Amino acid sequence: MLEKIAHKLTRRPKLVVTIAVALLIPSILGYFGTRVNYDILTYLPQELDSVKGEALLEEPFQMAATTMLIVEDMPPQYTNQLLEQVKEVPGVSGAIWISNMAGIQIPQEMIPAEVRDVFFSGKATMMIVQYDQAGASESTMNAIAQVRRLCNEKCFLAGFSVFIKDTKDLVIKEMPLYVVMAVILSMVAMCLMMDSWLLPVALLLSIGLAVIYNFGTNIMFGEISFITQAIAAVLQLGVTMDYSIFLYDRYIEELHNYEDKRDAMATAIVAAFKSLSGSSLTTIAGFLALCFMRLTLGKDIGFVMAKGVVLGVATVVLVLPAILLQMDRGIQRFRHPCLKPKMAGVNAFIVRHRKGFVILFLALFIPAVYANNHVEMYYKLDESLPQDMPSIVSTNKLKDDFDMASSHFVVMEDDLSHNEMLRLIDEIEAVPGITSVAAYDKFLPAGIPDFFIPDAVKDICKKDGYQMMMINSSYVTASDEVAAQLETLKDILHTHDPNAYITGEAALTADLITVTDVDFKVTSYLSILAILILVAITFKSIAVPILLVATIELAIFINQGIPYFTGSVVAFVAPTVIGCVQLGATVDYAILMTTRFQEELQKGHDRLEAIQRAATSADTSILTSALVFFCATIGVAAVSTMDIVKAICMMLSRGAIISAFVSIFILPSVLCVFEPLIHKTTLHWRTPKPPREKKVPALQAVQGKESDPQ
Repeated sequence: MLEKIAHKLTRRPKLVVTIAVALLIPSILGYFGTRVNYDILTYLPQELDSVKGEALLEEPFQMAATTMLIVEDMPPQYTNQLLEQVKEVPGVSGAIWISNMAGIQIPQEMIPAEVRDVFFSGKATMMIVQYDQAGASESTMNAIAQVRRLCNEKCFLAGFSVFIKDTKDLVIKEMPLYVVMAVILSMVAMCLMMDSWLLPVALLLSIGLAVIYNFGTNIMFGEISFITQAIAAVLQLGVTMDYSIFLYDRYIEELHNYEDKRDAMATAIVAAFKSLSGSSLTTIAGFLALCFMRLTLGKDIGFVMAKGVVLGVATVVLVLPAILLQMDRGIQRFRHPCLKPKMAGVNAFIVRHRKGFVILFLALFIPAVYANNHVEMYYKLDESLPQDMPSIVSTNKLKDDFDMASSHFVVMEDDLSHNEMLRLIDEIEAVPGITSVAAYDKFLPAGIPDFFIPDAVKDICKKDGYQMMMINSSYVTASDEVAAQLETLKDILHTHDPNAYITGEAALTADLITVTDVDFKVTSYLSILAILILVAITFKSIAVPILLVATIELAIFINQGIPYFTGSVVAFVAPTVIGCVQLGATVDYAILMTTRFQEELQKGHDRLEAIQRAATSADTSILTSALVFFCATIGVAAVSTMDIVKAICMMLSRGAIISAFVSIFILPSVLCVFEPLIHKTTLHWRTPKPPREKKVPALQAVQGKESDPQ
């Protein structure tokens, strides 16, 4: 069946290319129809109390998106006028300032201290702005942009939704640059390692089609995260370029066996599909392991990238042959000398000192594992952005002027008496690090009936049987201090209302830390288990998968441990992604080396000669693959101003090189030394599996006997 498909594909290359180009139209439409989510906290499990509290803030209070607008050194008339303008912005559900509760003519000194401390600090004043929809919604993003346009240079808009808005603007601005850098540097790498100036163009065209198909089909998910959008293209290019190179190399090999290059390509397609369908499974398994994270960001990245690998293989098998046939004359015409490192001498040295390299292999695990386990990670999302961004500047202003490093929102039932609420507020204000509390009962003066309070204030604080209070803290999000503070607040709240929820950026981030700590271990173990099983099936062996996975795991530990030695702090999501992706994508280097080693053994060579021959033939392929992967990701790491994207791409690029070096310099010694153990635990290791005897049909057997002259 596959042979027939391959034959037809090679006979009509122009038609295949035309169909492939036509498929770009629905893919582009799908790309623009896919929403991008810029709020990582929305990927937390829905059963968490902080997430439930966030849902209540959104409905009925419409405060899931809340920002603080600081106005510095301006007259009250300006602030009051700005307040009225902000209220009219589409997407803004309400805004509250001191003028909601008292006239602006009243001097600050006459305003009750508990109210004044919330809204004033020195020459600065603050208003609270609420939005109709969630913080990452398009409506809220547009409203924030319009509120900013109403402000002058002495106004500062702060809050998590503003941070999301700036993140979105930055991703949209930098995304094209990521792709350009990945393409240019990958092109340079391929021009160095390949013998034609036009061949890299053909391969990149094929990968480009697969990338666009992948982005277009993301519409089936409805939305993807901004992290997935930022890294998916370069990651897909890096992990699937091997498949294109393999097909072309096989095509060149087959050209000597056929007069018609189309027949050579058809044979190459069949061979490529059988090989790629197997080797791509390890990469897919690595990505799918991310789907078991409780933080569904992993599922977002995992599904998109696993789909990207499948589409990459499909494009290589179905479309790339047509592109290569159409461009074959140009590829042959523009040939040039390429870089082909001579590794025979190096490999001879490695084989001679194989025991020393095995000792080095075992010894490196100790510092690598220790460093990997002691790398510091940050979870405060605004640390991943340039510190001169407006949202960061405004957040720092909020902290400096109002001592508000973070804000907690409490949602509880509206059934406590006024006096009990005042006792609760007093207990909360006594907690270390709490700077102020904004609550309905605090604003309600003693002896004043409830109906005297303006509806604008009442609707913000009380609705549909619930009441809400805002607690401001001097402790920064994701710190140990704020985590302890949140636990104390929960204990206090639950003594008054067991069903109370505490939420906000700090509470959500605290849950994020807890969830991802477990996720990292689960995904790491699952990816290792999945790839152990796949390699065991491939080689029909017990020892081979253990040795190969251990080798690549050493590379991963070294890669992830480097920040410990450099004193760097990495984004929390980076190690989780790297642990699965580097294993799945670069274990192919080890599989290639092992496959070649087995082939040389089955040709009758002893293990020393076999490993040296295998290494010499595999090294160039490994280096080419690693160099392309490195170049596709290092460019993004160099130009990105978002630390999350920079960290992931830097670790991926570094990981590709480390995995290549481990596969070239350490794995041959490991395979050679442990070859007797491999032989005992592997089916058909040194001798090829005997071909099955074809069963002769009974009728043919009878006819054969009748025609026998004896």
